Amino acid sequence: MPRLKRKANSPLSKCPTGIQGLDEITEGGLPRGRPTLVCGGAGSGKTLLGMEFLVRGITQYHEPGVFLSFEETAEELATNVASLGFPVQDLIQQERLALDFVRVERSEIAETGEYDLEGLFVRLGAAIDTVKAKRVVLDTIEALFAGLPNEAILRAELRRLFRWLKQKQVTALITGERGDGHLTRHGLEEYVSDCVIVLDHRVINQIATRRLRIVKYRGSRHGTNEYPTLIDESGLSVLPISSLGLTYPVSTDRIATGIPRLDAMLGGKGYYKGSSILISGTAGTGKTSLAAIFVESVCRQGGTALYCAFEESPEQVCRNMRSIGIDLDPWRKKGRLHFHAVRPTVYGLEMHLATLHKQIQNLHPLALVMDPVTNLLSVGAPDEAQAMLMRVIDFAKSQGITAVFTSLTSGGDALEQSEVGISSLMDTWLLVRVLETNGERNRLLYVLKSRGMAHSNQMREFQLSDQGIQLQDVYLGAGTVLTGSARLVQEAQDRATFLAEQQAAQQRAQALRDEQATLESQTTALRARIEHIQAERQAVQAQEEARAEAACADQGALATARWADAPTAPHPRRARKGDGR
Repeated sequence: MPRLKRKANSPLSKCPTGIQGLDEITEGGLPRGRPTLVCGGAGSGKTLLGMEFLVRGITQYHEPGVFLSFEETAEELATNVASLGFPVQDLIQQERLALDFVRVERSEIAETGEYDLEGLFVRLGAAIDTVKAKRVVLDTIEALFAGLPNEAILRAELRRLFRWLKQKQVTALITGERGDGHLTRHGLEEYVSDCVIVLDHRVINQIATRRLRIVKYRGSRHGTNEYPTLIDESGLSVLPISSLGLTYPVSTDRIATGIPRLDAMLGGKGYYKGSSILISGTAGTGKTSLAAIFVESVCRQGGTALYCAFEESPEQVCRNMRSIGIDLDPWRKKGRLHFHAVRPTVYGLEMHLATLHKQIQNLHPLALVMDPVTNLLSVGAPDEAQAMLMRVIDFAKSQGITAVFTSLTSGGDALEQSEVGISSLMDTWLLVRVLETNGERNRLLYVLKSRGMAHSNQMREFQLSDQGIQLQDVYLGAGTVLTGSARLVQEAQDRATFLAEQQAAQQRAQALRDEQATLESQTTALRARIEHIQAERQAVQAQEEARAEAACADQGALATARWADAPTAPHPRRARKGDGR
Protein backbone atom coordinates (compact mmCIF):
# COMPACT_ATOMS: atom_id res chain seq x y z
CA MET A 1 0.00 0.00 0.00
CA PRO A 2 1.59 3.28 -1.04
CA ARG A 3 2.34 5.71 1.76
CA LEU A 4 0.72 9.10 1.75
CA LYS A 5 3.17 11.90 1.26
CA ARG A 6 3.04 14.57 3.87
CA LYS A 7 2.85 18.08 2.63
CA ALA A 8 5.07 20.65 4.20
CA ASN A 9 3.27 22.46 7.00
CA SER A 10 2.69 26.10 6.20
CA PRO A 11 2.99 28.25 9.33
CA LEU A 12 -0.11 29.99 10.57
CA SER A 13 -0.06 33.68 9.75
CA LYS A 14 0.21 35.74 12.93
CA CYS A 15 -0.85 39.27 13.75
CA PRO A 16 1.55 40.78 16.31
CA THR A 17 -0.19 42.61 19.13
CA GLY A 18 2.71 44.85 20.09
CA ILE A 19 1.89 44.13 23.75
CA GLN A 20 4.99 43.38 25.75
CA GLY A 21 5.28 39.66 26.48
CA LEU A 22 2.03 38.58 24.81
CA ASP A 23 3.58 38.09 21.38
CA GLU A 24 6.26 35.90 22.90
CA ILE A 25 3.75 33.72 24.72
CA THR A 26 1.67 33.33 21.55
CA GLU A 27 4.86 32.84 19.49
CA GLY A 28 4.15 35.73 17.17
CA GLY A 29 0.76 37.19 17.98
CA LEU A 30 -2.92 36.45 17.40
CA PRO A 31 -4.16 34.40 14.40
CA ARG A 32 -4.37 36.77 11.47
CA GLY A 33 -7.75 37.04 9.83
CA ARG A 34 -9.44 35.04 12.60
CA PRO A 35 -11.46 35.93 15.70
CA THR A 36 -9.86 35.84 19.16
CA LEU A 37 -11.93 35.79 22.34
CA VAL A 38 -10.68 37.65 25.40
CA CYS A 39 -12.74 36.84 28.46
CA GLY A 40 -12.48 37.81 32.10
CA GLY A 41 -14.23 39.37 35.04
CA ALA A 42 -14.89 43.04 35.60
CA GLY A 43 -11.70 45.07 35.89
CA SER A 44 -9.45 42.38 34.45
CA GLY A 45 -8.27 44.60 31.55
CA LYS A 46 -10.27 43.28 28.58
CA THR A 47 -11.12 46.69 27.11
CA LEU A 48 -7.57 47.93 27.68
CA LEU A 49 -6.14 44.89 25.91
CA GLY A 50 -8.43 45.51 22.94
CA MET A 51 -7.58 49.20 22.70
CA GLU A 52 -3.86 48.60 23.03
CA PHE A 53 -4.11 45.91 20.33
CA LEU A 54 -5.53 48.51 17.94
CA VAL A 55 -3.27 51.44 18.90
CA ARG A 56 -0.05 49.45 18.72
CA GLY A 57 -1.19 47.86 15.48
CA ILE A 58 -1.58 51.31 13.98
CA THR A 59 1.57 52.92 15.40
CA GLN A 60 3.93 49.97 15.11
CA TYR A 61 2.61 47.85 12.23
CA HIS A 62 0.62 50.40 10.17
CA GLU A 63 -2.60 48.39 10.38
CA PRO A 64 -5.70 50.62 10.85
CA GLY A 65 -8.41 49.42 13.21
CA VAL A 66 -12.03 49.73 14.32
CA PHE A 67 -13.23 49.65 17.93
CA LEU A 68 -16.93 48.92 18.27
CA SER A 69 -18.23 49.30 21.80
CA PHE A 70 -21.58 48.27 23.20
CA GLU A 71 -21.03 49.71 26.68
CA GLU A 72 -18.92 52.91 26.47
CA THR A 73 -19.20 55.83 24.12
CA ALA A 74 -16.31 56.89 21.89
CA GLU A 75 -15.67 59.93 24.10
CA GLU A 76 -15.57 57.78 27.24
CA LEU A 77 -13.16 55.34 25.63
CA ALA A 78 -10.81 58.11 24.47
CA THR A 79 -10.84 59.68 27.94
CA ASN A 80 -10.22 56.40 29.74
CA VAL A 81 -7.11 55.49 27.75
CA ALA A 82 -5.69 59.03 27.60
CA SER A 83 -3.82 58.43 30.88
CA LEU A 84 -1.86 55.65 29.15
CA GLY A 85 -0.56 58.00 26.50
CA PHE A 86 -2.54 56.46 23.63
CA PRO A 87 -3.07 59.13 20.92
CA VAL A 88 -6.63 58.02 20.19
CA GLN A 89 -7.94 61.40 19.04
CA ASP A 90 -4.99 61.95 16.73
CA LEU A 91 -5.45 58.53 15.15
CA ILE A 92 -9.15 59.21 14.63
CA GLN A 93 -8.38 62.51 12.90
CA GLN A 94 -5.83 60.75 10.70
CA GLU A 95 -8.57 58.24 9.75
CA ARG A 96 -6.50 55.33 10.93
CA LEU A 97 -8.75 54.49 13.87
CA ALA A 98 -12.53 54.42 14.08
CA LEU A 99 -14.45 54.38 17.35
CA ASP A 100 -18.14 53.58 17.30
CA PHE A 101 -20.73 53.02 19.98
CA VAL A 102 -23.81 50.85 19.50
CA ARG A 103 -26.44 50.95 22.23
CA VAL A 104 -28.29 47.70 22.71
CA GLU A 105 -31.25 47.65 25.09
CA ARG A 106 -32.95 44.34 25.72
CA SER A 107 -36.24 46.07 26.48
CA GLU A 108 -36.28 47.60 23.02
CA ILE A 109 -35.68 44.34 21.24
CA ALA A 110 -38.59 42.14 20.34
CA GLU A 111 -37.37 38.62 19.86
CA THR A 112 -38.53 37.14 16.57
CA GLY A 113 -37.43 34.27 14.44
CA GLU A 114 -36.15 36.76 11.86
CA TYR A 115 -33.84 38.59 14.30
CA ASP A 116 -30.34 38.93 12.85
CA LEU A 117 -27.24 41.12 12.84
CA GLU A 118 -27.59 42.68 9.40
CA GLY A 119 -27.63 46.19 10.81
CA LEU A 120 -24.46 45.54 12.75
CA PHE A 121 -22.74 44.08 9.70
CA VAL A 122 -23.60 47.13 7.63
CA ARG A 123 -22.40 49.56 10.28
CA LEU A 124 -19.23 47.65 11.04
CA GLY A 125 -18.51 47.06 7.35
CA ALA A 126 -18.76 50.78 6.65
CA ALA A 127 -16.29 51.58 9.43
CA ILE A 128 -13.87 48.94 8.17
CA ASP A 129 -14.03 50.32 4.63
CA THR A 130 -13.61 53.91 5.81
CA VAL A 131 -10.26 53.38 7.53
CA LYS A 132 -9.30 50.25 5.55
CA ALA A 133 -9.11 48.40 8.84
CA LYS A 134 -7.08 45.25 9.34
CA ARG A 135 -8.00 44.91 13.02
CA VAL A 136 -11.38 44.98 14.76
CA VAL A 137 -12.36 44.95 18.43
CA LEU A 138 -15.90 44.20 19.66
CA ASP A 139 -16.46 45.10 23.33
CA THR A 140 -18.38 43.22 24.77
CA ILE A 141 -20.27 40.42 23.09
CA GLU A 142 -22.69 39.91 26.00
CA ALA A 143 -24.16 43.37 25.43
CA LEU A 144 -24.59 42.59 21.76
CA PHE A 145 -26.63 39.45 22.44
CA ALA A 146 -28.49 40.73 25.47
CA GLY A 147 -31.79 40.46 23.62
CA LEU A 148 -31.35 36.83 22.57
CA PRO A 149 -32.38 34.50 25.37
CA ASN A 150 -33.03 31.72 22.89
CA GLU A 151 -29.89 29.58 22.83
CA ALA A 152 -30.49 28.23 19.31
CA ILE A 153 -30.73 31.72 17.83
CA LEU A 154 -27.76 32.84 19.92
CA ARG A 155 -25.58 30.00 18.69
CA ALA A 156 -26.56 30.65 15.08
CA GLU A 157 -25.90 34.38 15.27
CA LEU A 158 -22.57 33.84 16.99
CA ARG A 159 -21.40 31.54 14.23
CA ARG A 160 -22.68 34.00 11.67
CA LEU A 161 -20.79 36.88 13.29
CA PHE A 162 -17.52 34.97 13.46
CA ARG A 163 -17.92 33.77 9.87
CA TRP A 164 -18.60 37.30 8.68
CA LEU A 165 -15.46 38.60 10.40
CA LYS A 166 -13.39 35.89 8.71
CA GLN A 167 -14.87 36.81 5.35
CA LYS A 168 -13.83 40.43 5.89
CA GLN A 169 -10.25 39.11 6.51
CA VAL A 170 -9.80 41.20 9.62
CA THR A 171 -8.09 40.09 12.80
CA ALA A 172 -10.88 40.41 15.33
CA LEU A 173 -10.58 40.61 19.10
CA ILE A 174 -13.86 40.05 20.91
CA THR A 175 -14.24 40.58 24.63
CA GLY A 176 -16.62 38.63 26.86
CA GLU A 177 -17.62 38.52 30.51
CA ARG A 178 -16.59 35.53 32.61
CA GLY A 179 -19.47 33.12 33.28
CA ASP A 180 -20.28 30.63 36.02
CA GLY A 181 -18.68 27.32 35.11
CA HIS A 182 -17.80 28.63 31.63
CA LEU A 183 -15.23 30.98 30.22
CA THR A 184 -18.02 33.30 29.05
CA ARG A 185 -21.52 34.01 30.22
CA HIS A 186 -23.16 32.06 27.41
CA GLY A 187 -20.51 29.33 27.25
CA LEU A 188 -20.59 29.28 23.45
CA GLU A 189 -18.07 31.86 22.31
CA GLU A 190 -15.01 29.87 23.35
CA TYR A 191 -16.00 27.02 21.04
CA VAL A 192 -16.30 29.11 17.88
CA SER A 193 -13.20 31.24 18.54
CA ASP A 194 -9.84 30.26 17.08
CA CYS A 195 -7.96 31.69 20.05
CA VAL A 196 -9.17 32.15 23.61
CA ILE A 197 -7.37 34.33 26.17
CA VAL A 198 -8.47 34.47 29.79
CA LEU A 199 -7.68 37.49 31.98
CA ASP A 200 -7.90 37.01 35.72
CA HIS A 201 -7.94 39.59 38.50
CA ARG A 202 -7.97 37.73 41.79
CA VAL A 203 -7.61 38.77 45.42
CA ILE A 204 -5.74 36.46 47.81
CA ASN A 205 -5.07 37.51 51.40
CA GLN A 206 -6.30 41.01 50.56
CA ILE A 207 -3.70 41.33 47.79
CA ALA A 208 -4.84 41.69 44.17
CA THR A 209 -2.96 40.02 41.33
CA ARG A 210 -3.49 39.91 37.58
CA ARG A 211 -2.81 36.90 35.39
CA LEU A 212 -3.24 35.88 31.77
CA ARG A 213 -3.69 32.43 30.30
CA ILE A 214 -4.15 31.20 26.74
CA VAL A 215 -6.79 28.49 26.88
CA LYS A 216 -6.58 27.47 23.25
CA TYR A 217 -4.94 28.51 20.02
CA ARG A 218 -5.90 26.57 16.92
CA GLY A 219 -3.06 25.72 14.57
CA SER A 220 -0.25 27.10 16.74
CA ARG A 221 1.85 26.33 19.74
CA HIS A 222 1.51 28.62 22.71
CA GLY A 223 2.32 28.97 26.37
CA THR A 224 -0.27 27.28 28.54
CA ASN A 225 0.71 28.53 31.99
CA GLU A 226 -0.69 31.47 33.88
CA TYR A 227 1.47 34.53 33.37
CA PRO A 228 1.55 37.63 35.58
CA THR A 229 0.30 40.79 33.93
CA LEU A 230 0.84 44.42 34.81
CA ILE A 231 -1.25 47.49 34.01
CA ASP A 232 0.60 50.75 34.47
CA GLU A 233 1.05 54.12 32.80
CA SER A 234 2.31 52.54 29.57
CA GLY A 235 -0.45 49.95 29.19
CA LEU A 236 -0.61 46.22 29.69
CA SER A 237 2.44 43.95 29.83
CA VAL A 238 2.85 40.23 30.33
CA LEU A 239 5.82 38.43 31.82
CA PRO A 240 7.36 36.58 28.87
CA ILE A 241 8.07 32.88 28.91
CA SER A 242 11.79 33.38 28.19
CA SER A 243 12.36 34.18 31.86
CA LEU A 244 11.62 30.53 32.69
CA GLY A 245 14.16 28.85 30.42
CA LEU A 246 17.63 27.39 30.93
CA THR A 247 19.08 28.56 27.62
CA TYR A 248 20.87 31.68 28.85
CA PRO A 249 24.55 32.30 27.96
CA VAL A 250 27.32 32.27 30.56
CA SER A 251 30.43 34.39 30.92
CA THR A 252 33.94 33.78 32.22
CA ASP A 253 34.43 37.47 32.97
CA ARG A 254 34.57 38.55 36.60
CA ILE A 255 33.05 41.47 38.49
CA ALA A 256 34.55 42.81 41.71
CA THR A 257 32.70 42.42 45.00
CA GLY A 258 33.89 45.79 46.26
CA ILE A 259 36.02 44.15 48.98
CA PRO A 260 39.55 43.19 47.84
CA ARG A 261 39.97 40.43 50.44
CA LEU A 262 36.61 38.94 49.44
CA ASP A 263 37.76 39.00 45.82
CA ALA A 264 40.84 37.09 46.95
CA MET A 265 38.63 34.51 48.64
CA LEU A 266 36.81 34.05 45.30
CA GLY A 267 39.82 33.11 43.24
CA GLY A 268 41.25 36.63 43.34
CA LYS A 269 38.77 38.15 40.87
CA GLY A 270 35.29 38.29 42.43
CA TYR A 271 31.94 36.97 41.16
CA TYR A 272 31.23 35.69 37.68
CA LYS A 273 29.33 38.21 35.56
CA GLY A 274 25.72 37.17 35.11
CA SER A 275 25.80 34.85 38.12
CA SER A 276 23.43 34.74 41.09
CA ILE A 277 24.75 35.37 44.60
CA LEU A 278 23.04 34.62 47.91
CA ILE A 279 24.07 36.42 51.09
CA SER A 280 22.35 34.84 54.08
CA GLY A 281 22.56 35.29 57.82
CA THR A 282 20.70 36.38 60.89
CA ALA A 283 19.68 39.96 61.63
CA GLY A 284 22.52 42.47 62.02
CA THR A 285 25.21 40.42 60.32
CA GLY A 286 25.86 42.94 57.51
CA LYS A 287 24.00 41.45 54.55
CA THR A 288 22.77 44.82 53.29
CA SER A 289 26.26 46.27 53.69
CA LEU A 290 27.75 43.57 51.47
CA ALA A 291 25.06 44.21 48.84
CA ALA A 292 25.53 47.98 49.01
CA ILE A 293 29.31 47.89 48.60
CA PHE A 294 28.82 45.63 45.58
CA VAL A 295 26.48 48.07 43.79
CA GLU A 296 28.80 50.94 44.74
CA SER A 297 31.68 49.08 43.10
CA VAL A 298 29.59 48.43 39.98
CA CYS A 299 28.63 52.10 39.69
CA ARG A 300 32.23 53.18 40.31
CA GLN A 301 33.30 50.98 37.38
CA GLY A 302 30.79 52.73 35.09
CA GLY A 303 27.92 50.21 35.32
CA THR A 304 24.25 50.63 36.21
CA ALA A 305 22.62 48.94 39.20
CA LEU A 306 19.03 48.34 40.31
CA TYR A 307 18.47 48.06 44.07
CA CYS A 308 15.13 46.56 45.19
CA ALA A 309 14.61 47.36 48.85
CA PHE A 310 11.73 45.70 50.70
CA GLU A 311 12.48 47.05 54.19
CA GLU A 312 14.05 50.52 53.92
CA SER A 313 13.54 53.63 51.85
CA PRO A 314 16.31 54.72 49.46
CA GLU A 315 17.19 57.63 51.74
CA GLN A 316 17.49 55.35 54.74
CA VAL A 317 19.70 52.91 52.86
CA CYS A 318 21.99 55.73 51.71
CA ARG A 319 22.18 57.24 55.22
CA ASN A 320 22.99 53.92 56.84
CA MET A 321 25.66 53.10 54.30
CA ARG A 322 27.39 56.46 54.79
CA SER A 323 28.09 55.41 58.38
CA ILE A 324 30.42 52.68 57.09
CA GLY A 325 32.08 54.79 54.40
CA ILE A 326 29.83 53.82 51.46
CA ASP A 327 28.33 56.87 49.73
CA LEU A 328 25.59 55.93 47.27
CA ASP A 329 24.10 59.39 46.70
CA PRO A 330 26.53 60.45 43.93
CA TRP A 331 25.61 57.40 41.87
CA ARG A 332 21.89 58.11 42.31
CA LYS A 333 22.41 61.65 41.05
CA LYS A 334 24.40 60.40 38.06
CA GLY A 335 21.66 57.94 37.17
CA ARG A 336 23.77 54.85 37.65
CA LEU A 337 22.00 53.58 40.76
CA HIS A 338 18.22 53.17 40.72
CA PHE A 339 16.15 52.22 43.76
CA HIS A 340 12.85 50.38 43.74
CA ALA A 341 11.63 50.55 47.32
CA VAL A 342 8.25 49.03 48.11
CA ARG A 343 6.65 46.97 50.84
CA PRO A 344 6.01 43.39 49.68
CA THR A 345 2.40 43.61 50.87
CA VAL A 346 1.58 46.43 48.42
CA TYR A 347 0.79 43.86 45.73
CA GLY A 348 1.18 40.17 44.99
CA LEU A 349 4.16 38.15 43.90
CA GLU A 350 3.14 38.23 40.25
CA MET A 351 2.93 42.00 40.30
CA HIS A 352 6.35 42.23 41.94
CA LEU A 353 7.69 39.96 39.24
CA ALA A 354 6.10 41.90 36.39
CA THR A 355 7.23 45.24 37.82
CA LEU A 356 10.80 44.03 38.26
CA HIS A 357 10.81 42.56 34.77
CA LYS A 358 9.70 45.87 33.29
CA GLN A 359 12.25 47.92 35.22
CA ILE A 360 15.05 45.63 34.07
CA GLN A 361 13.97 46.03 30.46
CA ASN A 362 13.87 49.81 30.83
CA LEU A 363 17.15 50.26 32.73
CA HIS A 364 19.31 47.38 31.40
CA PRO A 365 21.29 47.21 34.66
CA LEU A 366 24.57 45.39 35.05
CA ALA A 367 23.75 44.44 38.65
CA LEU A 368 20.57 43.68 40.58
CA VAL A 369 20.05 43.56 44.36
CA MET A 370 16.93 42.23 46.11
CA ASP A 371 17.11 42.97 49.83
CA PRO A 372 15.79 40.85 51.47
CA VAL A 373 13.95 38.20 49.48
CA THR A 374 12.59 36.55 52.63
CA ASN A 375 10.12 39.45 53.01
CA LEU A 376 8.25 38.09 49.99
CA LEU A 377 7.01 35.28 52.21
CA SER A 378 4.57 37.79 53.70
CA VAL A 379 2.56 37.84 50.45
CA GLY A 380 2.78 34.21 49.41
CA ALA A 381 3.49 30.67 50.45
CA PRO A 382 7.12 29.48 50.41
CA ASP A 383 6.63 27.48 47.21
CA GLU A 384 5.03 30.50 45.49
CA ALA A 385 7.87 32.80 46.58
CA GLN A 386 10.38 30.22 45.42
CA ALA A 387 8.71 29.99 42.00
CA MET A 388 8.69 33.77 41.69
CA LEU A 389 12.36 34.08 42.63
CA MET A 390 13.25 31.26 40.24
CA ARG A 391 11.78 33.34 37.43
CA VAL A 392 13.74 36.39 38.58
CA ILE A 393 16.97 34.37 38.66
CA ASP A 394 16.40 32.88 35.21
CA PHE A 395 15.45 36.24 33.72
CA ALA A 396 18.49 37.96 35.25
CA LYS A 397 20.75 35.25 33.87
CA SER A 398 19.18 35.54 30.42
CA GLN A 399 19.98 39.28 30.48
CA GLY A 400 23.55 38.79 31.77
CA ILE A 401 22.76 40.58 35.05
CA THR A 402 24.74 39.80 38.18
CA ALA A 403 22.06 39.40 40.84
CA VAL A 404 22.60 39.55 44.61
CA PHE A 405 19.88 38.24 46.92
CA THR A 406 19.98 38.74 50.67
CA SER A 407 18.15 36.25 52.85
CA LEU A 408 17.31 36.64 56.53
CA THR A 409 17.78 33.51 58.59
CA SER A 410 15.56 33.28 61.65
CA GLY A 411 17.23 32.82 65.01
CA GLY A 412 17.50 29.19 65.99
CA ASP A 413 17.25 27.91 62.41
CA ALA A 414 20.07 26.15 60.64
CA LEU A 415 22.36 28.74 59.11
CA GLU A 416 23.24 26.74 56.01
CA GLN A 417 19.77 27.00 54.50
CA SER A 418 17.65 29.74 52.95
CA GLU A 419 14.16 30.53 54.13
CA VAL A 420 12.80 30.68 50.56
CA GLY A 421 14.55 27.55 49.33
CA ILE A 422 16.69 29.09 46.58
CA SER A 423 20.17 28.17 47.80
CA SER A 424 20.48 25.38 45.22
CA LEU A 425 19.84 27.91 42.44
CA MET A 426 22.70 30.15 43.55
CA ASP A 427 26.13 30.18 41.93
CA THR A 428 27.83 31.75 44.94
CA TRP A 429 26.65 31.59 48.54
CA LEU A 430 28.16 33.84 51.21
CA LEU A 431 27.19 33.14 54.79
CA VAL A 432 27.57 35.74 57.52
CA ARG A 433 27.07 34.80 61.13
CA VAL A 434 27.59 36.15 64.64
CA LEU A 435 29.94 34.52 67.12
CA GLU A 436 29.24 35.33 70.77
CA THR A 437 32.28 34.97 73.08
CA ASN A 438 33.51 36.77 76.20
CA GLY A 439 30.47 39.05 76.24
CA GLU A 440 30.96 40.17 72.64
CA ARG A 441 29.18 39.64 69.34
CA ASN A 442 31.53 39.48 66.37
CA ARG A 443 30.74 38.82 62.72
CA LEU A 444 32.18 35.99 60.65
CA LEU A 445 32.03 35.54 56.87
CA TYR A 446 32.87 32.54 54.75
CA VAL A 447 32.15 31.23 51.26
CA LEU A 448 29.80 28.29 51.52
CA LYS A 449 30.00 27.57 47.78
CA SER A 450 31.03 29.22 44.54
CA ARG A 451 30.47 27.24 41.38
CA GLY A 452 33.09 27.15 38.66
CA MET A 453 35.94 28.74 40.59
CA ALA A 454 38.51 27.96 43.27
CA HIS A 455 37.50 29.65 46.51
CA SER A 456 38.72 29.89 50.07
CA ASN A 457 37.46 27.57 52.78
CA GLN A 458 38.66 29.91 55.53
CA MET A 459 36.56 32.07 57.83
CA ARG A 460 37.18 35.80 58.02
CA GLU A 461 36.19 38.23 60.72
CA PHE A 462 33.81 40.71 59.16
CA GLN A 463 34.27 44.25 60.52
CA LEU A 464 32.18 47.35 59.79
CA SER A 465 33.65 50.78 60.54
CA ASP A 466 33.60 54.32 59.18
CA GLN A 467 36.49 53.25 56.97
CA GLY A 468 34.35 50.67 55.19
CA ILE A 469 34.31 46.90 55.36
CA GLN A 470 37.38 44.93 56.37
CA LEU A 471 37.92 41.20 56.48
CA GLN A 472 40.38 40.11 59.15
CA ASP A 473 41.97 36.72 59.67
CA VAL A 474 40.42 34.96 62.63
CA TYR A 475 42.61 33.35 65.29
CA LEU A 476 42.45 29.61 64.84
CA GLY A 477 43.33 28.03 68.16
CA ALA A 478 43.13 24.43 69.28
CA GLY A 479 39.51 23.54 68.54
CA THR A 480 38.25 27.14 68.71
CA VAL A 481 37.96 30.35 66.70
CA LEU A 482 38.70 33.67 68.40
CA THR A 483 37.35 37.00 67.22
CA GLY A 484 37.09 40.55 68.51
CA SER A 485 38.88 41.42 71.75
CA ALA A 486 39.58 37.76 72.43
CA ARG A 487 41.46 37.62 69.15
CA LEU A 488 43.33 40.84 70.00
CA VAL A 489 44.25 39.53 73.48
CA GLN A 490 45.42 36.23 72.10
CA GLU A 491 47.37 37.95 69.34
CA ALA A 492 49.00 40.20 72.00
CA GLN A 493 49.90 37.13 74.04
CA ASP A 494 51.27 35.47 70.96
CA ARG A 495 53.35 38.54 70.20
CA ALA A 496 54.68 38.65 73.81
CA THR A 497 55.52 34.95 73.67
CA PHE A 498 57.18 35.44 70.34
CA LEU A 499 59.23 38.37 71.64
CA ALA A 500 60.29 36.41 74.73
CA GLU A 501 61.28 33.45 72.61
CA GLN A 502 63.05 35.78 70.22
CA GLN A 503 65.01 37.40 73.06
CA ALA A 504 65.91 33.99 74.52
CA ALA A 505 67.05 32.87 71.11
CA GLN A 506 69.11 36.03 70.71
CA GLN A 507 70.73 35.52 74.12
CA ARG A 508 71.51 31.91 73.35
CA ALA A 509 72.94 32.94 70.01
CA GLN A 510 75.15 35.55 71.72
CA ALA A 511 76.36 32.98 74.27
CA LEU A 512 77.19 30.60 71.48
CA ARG A 513 79.01 33.34 69.64
CA ASP A 514 81.01 34.17 72.77
CA GLU A 515 81.84 30.52 73.36
CA GLN A 516 82.81 30.17 69.74
CA ALA A 517 85.06 33.20 69.98
CA THR A 518 86.70 31.74 73.13
CA LEU A 519 87.23 28.43 71.47
CA GLU A 520 88.56 30.09 68.37
CA SER A 521 91.08 32.11 70.47
CA GLN A 522 92.11 28.95 72.28
CA THR A 523 92.45 27.19 68.98
CA THR A 524 94.68 30.00 67.74
CA ALA A 525 96.91 29.70 70.84
CA LEU A 526 97.12 25.94 70.46
CA ARG A 527 98.05 26.31 66.82
CA ALA A 528 100.80 28.73 67.79
CA ARG A 529 102.07 26.30 70.45
CA ILE A 530 102.00 23.47 67.96
CA GLU A 531 103.98 25.53 65.50
CA HIS A 532 106.52 26.42 68.24
CA ILE A 533 106.84 22.76 69.21
CA GLN A 534 107.37 21.84 65.58
CA ALA A 535 110.06 24.47 65.28
CA GLU A 536 111.79 23.22 68.42
CA ARG A 537 111.67 19.64 67.12
CA GLN A 538 113.22 20.73 63.87
CA ALA A 539 116.00 22.57 65.76
CA VAL A 540 116.74 19.56 67.97
CA GLN A 541 116.85 17.33 64.94
CA ALA A 542 119.24 19.69 63.20
CA GLN A 543 121.50 19.81 66.25
CA GLU A 544 121.48 16.02 66.47
CA GLU A 545 122.43 15.70 62.83
CA ALA A 546 125.23 18.24 63.30
CA ARG A 547 126.52 16.38 66.34
CA ALA A 548 126.50 13.09 64.45
CA GLU A 549 128.45 14.59 61.59
CA ALA A 550 130.93 16.08 64.03
CA ALA A 551 131.40 12.71 65.71
CA CYS A 552 132.05 11.07 62.36
CA ALA A 553 134.62 13.70 61.53
CA ASP A 554 136.42 13.14 64.86
CA GLN A 555 136.52 9.42 64.29
CA GLY A 556 138.11 9.95 60.87
CA ALA A 557 140.73 12.17 62.33
CA LEU A 558 141.57 9.59 65.01
CA ALA A 559 141.88 6.83 62.43
CA THR A 560 144.25 8.88 60.39
CA ALA A 561 146.34 9.51 63.45
CA ARG A 562 146.69 5.81 64.18
CA TRP A 563 147.96 4.87 60.72
CA ALA A 564 150.00 7.84 59.91
CA ASP A 565 152.51 5.76 57.70
CA ALA A 566 149.84 4.54 55.38
CA PRO A 567 149.08 6.82 52.44
CA THR A 568 145.54 5.84 52.47
CA ALA A 569 144.28 4.08 55.47
CA PRO A 570 140.97 2.28 55.10
CA HIS A 571 138.19 3.06 57.39
CA PRO A 572 138.23 0.74 60.31
CA ARG A 573 134.82 -0.54 59.40
CA ARG A 574 135.84 -0.93 55.68
CA ALA A 575 138.82 -3.35 56.08
CA ARG A 576 139.77 -5.06 52.90
CA LYS A 577 139.42 -8.76 52.46
CA GLY A 578 142.44 -10.53 53.72
CA ASP A 579 143.23 -7.91 56.27
CA GLY A 580 145.22 -9.69 58.94
CA ARG A 581 143.43 -8.12 61.82
